[in-house]
Amino acid sequence: MNNSHDEIKSLLKASRKLLNNETINEDIRKQYGLLTEQGVDMTDDNVTKKLNITQSVEDEIEDNTESSEDKSQGYRISGGVLVLHGKDQTELELTTDEKIAFQETMDEFVAEVSDLVDFNKLNIFPNNVEWSGKIIDFDIEFFFTIGEENGVYINGEMIKTDDKFLEMVNKLKTFYEKFKSKWAKIMASRKKTKKTEE
Repeated sequence: MNNSHDEIKSLLKASRKLLNNETINEDIRKQYGLLTEQGVDMTDDNVTKKLNITQSVEDEIEDNTESSEDKSQGYRISGGVLVLHGKDQTELELTTDEKIAFQETMDEFVAEVSDLVDFNKLNIFPNNVEWSGKIIDFDIEFFFTIGEENGVYINGEMIKTDDKFLEMVNKLKTFYEKFKSKWAKIMASRKKTKKTEE
């Protein structure tokens, strides 16, 4: 097997040498309709070198996503995570009001909506606030957003729409209004603070 591989490799190298010979090359190309790439040395062993295209694409994506403009900073507060997003370090500083509001939001959710909940991180962007989690006893995920895409979103699979579920949806909608009011004020104060610092 190894001999046939070496034989094929030597035949390929010989044909490359023959095709690179300028006098014969044109005649063979015309006769058989062959195309070769311009500027490629067909006798070079690097022609058959494997390229890791996946890695080069991943490297390019990493270069593009690591923009110097977009930064984020996460803070762990009483078992929850609050992430601030911004363009400079001053936008990534957590205030006492934001910390208290986040703690109150989690506590109020547990008291008013469901005590069986896994919270995801709360993201504060310059133009919107997003928060999500999973209500375990109903096996549904909720998503609150204010700013660009206001609303309450629910995600679940094969949810039984009985009275208990409808009551849960109403609790989520009612709590969302409280959430929206509290975090819209925080978002507005962040914008006001940013403008006065400039």
